[in-house]
This record gives sequence, C-alpha cells and structure tokens, in this order.
Amino acid sequence: MEQKVSVWKANLTNGLILGLAGIVYTLVIYFLDLTFNKSLGYIFLLLTVFLLYYFIRSYRNNYMNGYITYGQSVGAGVIIFLYYSIISGIFMYILYTVIDTGLTNKMLAIVEETMVKSGKVPEGSLDTVMAFQKKILRPEIMVPMTIISNIFFGTIISLIVSIFIRKEGNPLVDSPEN
Repeated sequence: MEQKVSVWKANLTNGLILGLAGIVYTLVIYFLDLTFNKSLGYIFLLLTVFLLYYFIRSYRNNYMNGYITYGQSVGAGVIIFLYYSIISGIFMYILYTVIDTGLTNKMLAIVEETMVKSGKVPEGSLDTVMAFQKKILRPEIMVPMTIISNIFFGTIISLIVSIFIRKEGNPLVDSPEN
C-alpha cells in the first residue's frame, strides 16, 4: 500500500529551493549594486513563476499519482510560498541589519527622490512623509510586511499557475488500485 505524504512535508524541499534561489538572486543583484532596479524584480518574478510551475508539477507527478485538482494545486503553491516567505523574511532581516546597515538609508533616498520627481507631494509635506517613511522602513516592520505580501502574491501566482497544472482524471478509471 502506498504511503501518503503530507502536503507540508512534500513541498518543504520546494519551498527551501525557492527560498535559496531568492537569496542567491538577491545577493547577486546586491553585489552588482542593482538592488533597487525594478526591471530585475520583474525578471525574478518570471523566474518564480517558472519555478513554481515546475515544483507543483513535480508534486503532482511524484506524490499525487499524476493527478491534482485545482484546489490541491493552489494549496501546494501557497505552502511553497509560505516556506519561501519565511526564508526570505529571515534573509531580509539579516541583509538590512548585518550585511548592509545603510541599505535602509539608500532606500529612503530613492523614495524621497521619487516623490520629488513625481511632484505629487507638496514640498511642505515632504518632511512629514519622509518621517513616516523612516518609521516604516525599518527591518522590524519591513520583514513581517514582506512575509505577508509574499504570501499574498504567492497565492495569486498559485491561482494562475494551477490553471495549467491541474490534471483531473476519471476516478473510476484512473484510480491507483487499477
């Protein structure tokens, strides 16, 4: 008889791999001094979608006998992103508090420059807005917000990727006992 593996345990490795891929990617763009380049963020998003597709398909084929419902696929994707989010949150805290303590100031400078260029914030309000940004852009605040937003976007990506992953068969014909 086939032993059933928990979806949490089956996707732990996938979440760890995605988390390590995120750390490696972040370190590469950090050392190339491209940390605040938005287009590189989109490239990582595409890489994440590809990896998530591969991981859920692998889960379907290795643990689900080649069949997975849409809901099971979404659930597996969310679990993978939960592991990824925790790993990336821990790494983010280390990056901002140990590796480069001045990264927050660089981010604040870019935020201020963007606000000035956009012209949407009146000059008199700029100091107030920047004081608020300074309170928010601290690792203790950014890490939980990052974890929550990663899980949210991971859920959205899982909803989309699962459309292409799901494979439901006829339960009478395609059962593992036959």
